[in-house]
Amino acid sequence: MTRPGDWLDFARDPLSGTEAVRAQFHAHAYDPHFHDQVLVGITERGVQQFRCRRQVHRSTPGRLIFFEPGETHDGEAYEAAGFIYAMLYFDPHWLRDAAALYTGRNTGERVFHFPRTLDDDTGLAQAIRRACRQIARPDSRMARDAALDGVVAILARRFAGGAATGAMPAPRMARLAREAIDAGFDRPDLGLEDLASMAGTDRFRLSRAFAGAYGLAPHAYLVQRRLNRARSLLAGGDTPADVAAATGFSDQSHMGRWFRRAFGMTPAAYRRLCTNLPDPGGT
Repeated sequence: MTRPGDWLDFARDPLSGTEAVRAQFHAHAYDPHFHDQVLVGITERGVQQFRCRRQVHRSTPGRLIFFEPGETHDGEAYEAAGFIYAMLYFDPHWLRDAAALYTGRNTGERVFHFPRTLDDDTGLAQAIRRACRQIARPDSRMARDAALDGVVAILARRFAGGAATGAMPAPRMARLAREAIDAGFDRPDLGLEDLASMAGTDRFRLSRAFAGAYGLAPHAYLVQRRLNRARSLLAGGDTPADVAAATGFSDQSHMGRWFRRAFGMTPAAYRRLCTNLPDPGGT
């Protein structure tokens, strides 16, 4: 839900695939969701409240926010005055390769581990602000590259090669169900009974185990997996109608409703901002 005074600015660097979002919200901003990207951002004004890693976090001005790929989180204003934040969304493969160039060593498949969801680092905060500005309105191609490199350098120094989290592993039934969803998220007929059969349990035990392990019910996870794939296809120029059909949504308007709830804009707007292609006339 939004209200007058809420806004969202979006820009994308076409070469690295890095996205920059700066937004203001007063009411509830985002439903629980996750991204396939690495997110690093900063709260600029107000108090930003969200749930992640089974904790409620409140980020105040100047604090850094980190989300690893697949981490479920939401977002809302803690106070009526709302909040403003800026966030960078990094393609994990590009970030891994950029970090390897900076460090001179292979960082492995796991790009970074962030020990804390909230942190403080004045230098990184300034680098994030600079990169967001240069992606949105670059002084030059070189200035944009330099701004992104500045963020990568600090992340690599602090976090590259970090140890994995100490979280308890997900129950086997939850892992099997997640693997099945990841492999078949584009199937419109994928049901809970199918997942339960694959996982060797019943649908009720599976739903409880899945939500406990991943912070989302199986259906919500399925929708998020579809949305992240849709986001990738739209950024590549596919039309919303084609993307809806390719990702298992019942139709284009169905995808559009979920997309706006998760990302704060329509699929057509996201496609246009990523590609500069004309609006195909859909949501």
